[in-house]
Amino acid sequence: MQRRTIIHSVLAVSVAAFGLPAIAQGNWPTGKPINYMVPFPAGGTTDVLARLISQKLGTALGTSVVVENRGGAGGSVGSEVASRAAPDGYTMLGGTISSHAINVSLYAKIGYDPIKSFSPVTLIGTNPTVLVVPASSPYKTLKDIVEASKAKPGGLSSASAGIGTSQHLSLELLAFKSGVKFNHVPYKGSGPAIQDVIGGQVDMMFDTTVVAAPHIQSGKLRAIAVTSAKRLPSMPDVPTVAESGIPGLADYSVLSWQAIFVPAGTPAPIVDRLHTEIRKILAEPEMQEKLKNFGMTPADMSTTEIAAFQKAEVEKWAQVIKAAGIKAE
Repeated sequence: MQRRTIIHSVLAVSVAAFGLPAIAQGNWPTGKPINYMVPFPAGGTTDVLARLISQKLGTALGTSVVVENRGGAGGSVGSEVASRAAPDGYTMLGGTISSHAINVSLYAKIGYDPIKSFSPVTLIGTNPTVLVVPASSPYKTLKDIVEASKAKPGGLSSASAGIGTSQHLSLELLAFKSGVKFNHVPYKGSGPAIQDVIGGQVDMMFDTTVVAAPHIQSGKLRAIAVTSAKRLPSMPDVPTVAESGIPGLADYSVLSWQAIFVPAGTPAPIVDRLHTEIRKILAEPEMQEKLKNFGMTPADMSTTEIAAFQKAEVEKWAQVIKAAGIKAE
């Protein structure tokens, strides 16, 4: 009887071992394509980064990495689809400050939790915005702008690429921390918005360095301040918002960011492998140069650090969105 029990136990262990998923046996990936979902239309920064990374990642992993665009609602549509995918290592998501920090407070309801529904893989890089005014503007410093706004609340207009974008929230954080009011003018994209700033139809605008830099260099726009914690090497003469000396702005910082996530529950060995391989790709001189061309500062955080960073971002923008009463249209 005892011998029979031992045999049954050995058989049970053997069956359980052979029945484990391939990923637990260390055989991931098995040749099955990995889906790299981009929750934005083709052609944007998230999409371009995904296509650059996917080519090299496929080679490193010995399988194909296919980019799929699922745009809509500031990244919420594609993110919801990715959150419902099997956590087996065959779905990745290009997440951003919008999809994984802002939208949860901006929209009345999204079909995923930006923190609980995903596990972070890597933070690709960050990109500050820069406050610009027309070259003919009388405002030379941030103090000039804040003082003018205090004298006439809501009198100064500020363009953005749309409600809830990093450009818009850079403005709202400035208003929230300095205690002044601005007239927000949302556009459908940065292109038409910044043209109206250049033309003087709008007083100012926060925009990414990628978009604003050429117009600053050409003399059409004047850079007032950058939203990073430190001055940018590419704009060493432009002070940070925090350097303005205005009460309440000492800790001001806005960084748009790009990251990669996988569905929550994806086995840790797979997350670690993806993190390692993608970090190698991003460390290549060619990729470093491309990130700089995007106006991005390459980031190097552990998955634990990314999780803490994202949590702080969600809390920060929830406070700003609530204080400003912002709602997505």
